[in-house]
Amino acid sequence: MELKRVVVTGLGAITPLGNDVASTWEAAINGKSGAGPITHFDASKFKTQFACEVKNFNAADHIDRKKLRQLDLYAQYALVASRQAIEDSGLEQASNLDRNRVGVIVSSGIGGLHTFEEEAGYYAKNEENGPKFNPFFIPKMIADIASGHVSMEYGYHGPNYGIVSACASSNNAIIDAFNLIRLGKADAFVTGGAEAAIFPAGVGGFNSMHALSTRNDSPETASRPFSKSRDGFVMGEGGVVLVLEELEHAKARGAKIYAEVVGGGMSADAHHITATHPEGLGAKLAMQMALDDAGMKPEDIDYINVHGTSTPVGDVSEVKAIVDLFGDAAYKLNISSTKSMTGHLLGATGAMEAMFSILAVQNDIVPPTINHEEGDDDENIDYSLNFTFNKAQKRPVRAALSNAFGFGGHNATVIVKKYEA
Repeated sequence: MELKRVVVTGLGAITPLGNDVASTWEAAINGKSGAGPITHFDASKFKTQFACEVKNFNAADHIDRKKLRQLDLYAQYALVASRQAIEDSGLEQASNLDRNRVGVIVSSGIGGLHTFEEEAGYYAKNEENGPKFNPFFIPKMIADIASGHVSMEYGYHGPNYGIVSACASSNNAIIDAFNLIRLGKADAFVTGGAEAAIFPAGVGGFNSMHALSTRNDSPETASRPFSKSRDGFVMGEGGVVLVLEELEHAKARGAKIYAEVVGGGMSADAHHITATHPEGLGAKLAMQMALDDAGMKPEDIDYINVHGTSTPVGDVSEVKAIVDLFGDAAYKLNISSTKSMTGHLLGATGAMEAMFSILAVQNDIVPPTINHEEGDDDENIDYSLNFTFNKAQKRPVRAALSNAFGFGGHNATVIVKKYEA
C-alpha cells in the first residue's frame, strides 16, 4: 500500500507570547519571555508565584455567552486556536468538502483542572445542604471535550478524540492524525493541544514535587534549559492547533503549504512515573523510530526543538540521547528549547513546539534558547553542541525534529521538512 503524503496547511495559536501565530513567532525569534507574576489566583503563599500565562485574552470576544458556560479555560484556548488554524488553512472555503473525512484530535494532558477546583470548592462550602453541582461540571472537565466542541462547531464527522499522555499528548495527537491521513482514513485533521493548569492545584501539585522553578525574584529568566543554575520548569498555558491535510486534497483546492509531516516515533521509558530514563533510552528510541518512519538519516535533520524543560535531570538525559543517536551529525545541527520563552505548556507543549519547528523550516530561522548564563558542571551536557543560546540563528532548515516527553515515560517525536513538489 502506498502511503499518502501529509502537509500542514493551517496554524492557530493562543500562547504566553501572543494570541495568534504571527505575534507568537515574532516574540520567539526575538527571544522574548512570556513569564510574569501569576494573575489567575493569589499565589503569594505558594513556593512558585509566577508562570507563563496567556495575556489579554477575553474569551467573550470570541465565544458567545451561552457557549462559554460550557467551556473550561483549556477548551476556550483550544476552540479559538482551532478557529484560527481552520481559517488560516482555507479548509472551509474548499468546494465539495467531505466533512465525513475531516477529523479532530485536540489533546490535553490534564483537561479542565480549573473547573474541577471550582466544583470541589463549591461542594465543600455546601456540605450541610447536600451536594449540588453544575450540570456542565463533567463535560467541562474531561480532557477530550475540546475535540468534541471543534467537531460540533464545524460539522466534522471524521475520527474525533483526545489523547492523554501527559506532556507528550499533543505530539501523539499530531502523529495519530498524520498516520490516519496517510493511510487514507481521512482527508484532513484539526489537531494539536491545549492546557490551562495555572491554578492552585496545578501550581501546588507541581511545587510539592519540586518540579517548578522558584525564581520568584526574576520570572523572565527562570526558565533556563541547559544552564547550570536551572532549578525547574516554568508552567505555561494556551492552545496550539495545526491543520494537517492529504497532499493531493490540499493541492486540488490551491491551499498554501507550510511544510510536510514525514515521520513520527513513539516509545516508553518504562523507568519511573515522573523522571526520564537517565540515559535517555526512551527518547533515543522515539527519535530513531521517527527517522526510520521518515526514511531519513541523522544528517538530514538541521534543527531539533528539544523537550528541554529546564530541569536538572531531564535536560541531561535528552542531550545524551541526541549525542548517542546522531553522533557526528549532532554537532552540525541546531538545538533549542523554546520553553525558555513559552514555559512548559504541558499537554499543549508538543503542538507549540511542532509549530515552531514548522515555522523554522518555512523561514530558515532557528528560535533561541534564552536565559543561558553558564554551562553545567555535569560533563554529560556537551556544550560543543549548538544550543542556539540567547539569539535566533538564520540557517537553512531542510528538516526539523520536535521532541515531547511526559510523566509515565511517554515519548513522542515528530519530524517535518520543507515541502517539495
